[in-house]
Amino acid sequence: MNTQQSSTLLRPFVSRALISLVILLCATGPVWNKAYGIEAEPEPALARTADGALKSAPDFNLKDLSGKTVKLSDFKGKVVVLNFWATWCGPCRAEIPALIKARNQYHDKGVEIIGISLDDDGSESVAAFAKQFKINYPIVIGTLKDVNNYGSFDSIPTTFVVDREGKIRSSHLGMVSFGDVENAVKPLL
Repeated sequence: MNTQQSSTLLRPFVSRALISLVILLCATGPVWNKAYGIEAEPEPALARTADGALKSAPDFNLKDLSGKTVKLSDFKGKVVVLNFWATWCGPCRAEIPALIKARNQYHDKGVEIIGISLDDDGSESVAAFAKQFKINYPIVIGTLKDVNNYGSFDSIPTTFVVDREGKIRSSHLGMVSFGDVENAVKPLL
């Protein structure tokens, strides 16, 4: 067996091993952090005025997967869950069923979920991903500017809940569950 043949045979094993290692590191990160006294990453700071009142959520002007312009202000009067994510992000993928369930449960009660994709490879690949995962909520393509407008968080997924008046009411750094979304939106209905 030559080197090229043995390399080809090992490639699937190495790929699986690397994926397993990444999953293990992601899953045990909080355990290691706690064991070594490393503080957890804080939630994104909520923007407040000088008197402590909540600031309005920054509006955006982004294209959806069909090329139509979507603005946050288009959803005034609704509770909006803004989920910053990417197709390559494992926790982002894992939370999609919870977001789909939340949209099914609360859309008729005035809640909209908007996925803000931070993928670099364009809307076509995101559209294919959305179709594969049967995502039923609007997805727009975001930028680093949009991240900075919402507090320069450095991890995804990150989710913000905006009330009917357009104020940021809560934020969640990391994967959200259906219960997380439900607990955030119910008081705002």
